[in-house]
Amino acid sequence: MMNDLGLTIYDLKNLKGNRTIKFVQIDTLDQAIAAKEAGIEMIGTGYSQSKAHFPKILQGVHFQFGLQWGEHASANEALRSAMQAMNDGAQSIYCPMSPQVIEVLANEGIPVIAHAGLIPPKITLTGGYRAVGKSLEEAKAVWDIAKSYESAGAFAIELEVIPGRLAKEITKRTSLFTISLGSGADCDAQYLFSADILGENKDFIPRHAKKYRDFSKEYERLHKERVGAYKEFISDVEANIFANKEYSVSINDSVIKKLISIIK
Repeated sequence: MMNDLGLTIYDLKNLKGNRTIKFVQIDTLDQAIAAKEAGIEMIGTGYSQSKAHFPKILQGVHFQFGLQWGEHASANEALRSAMQAMNDGAQSIYCPMSPQVIEVLANEGIPVIAHAGLIPPKITLTGGYRAVGKSLEEAKAVWDIAKSYESAGAFAIELEVIPGRLAKEITKRTSLFTISLGSGADCDAQYLFSADILGENKDFIPRHAKKYRDFSKEYERLHKERVGAYKEFISDVEANIFANKEYSVSINDSVIKKLISIIK
């Protein structure tokens, strides 16, 4: 049921298996506002004080804050940040830490999104940026960690670059609200990064992503325009154009003469 909160955790659980939720990661408020206007139902971003006001501006959409891996050395540290993020208006918290940490957050009523499959900060464990779960051993490991997160109390899990058929089985056989990032179309939500959707990265688009616009070209054009504007400013300074009346404030001759006589 849609309201000022958008889709609540209650709503997401009830929608599991019924339709695919549209979910995007954003970096800027402009992206978030555009995503909401377009009809995106879930919006997420890394949690920081500079973004703490985002949820209050984006009424009517489910807003998720993410805890960045490596910023929290204990469950208590993660819990403190998660509580602050919830107080700032988040409805769910992404946390890529262990099931033991997830359990601490869940026990305090934090709706946690866990993470399995390709986890960028931990790519050394899986051999770099590659699909995870194609072998029986890896598929079973992904299944096991998903079940561990479910047991720990996570309500959802991001499945990143695992086989679609594996993601489908996790979706069918667990209570977790599943989020696909490059893991097929059978999860409960489809997730992409705004930078990929908008084509902001000039040199690299992940295999699983789809580019809908080419903002990198526009950024190149804007960069050239910025350089051109700065060069024109330099030329104007050297030509002393800021001495012209339209760029300076005048003063009566008598006033300046009296001032000079006072400050001598």
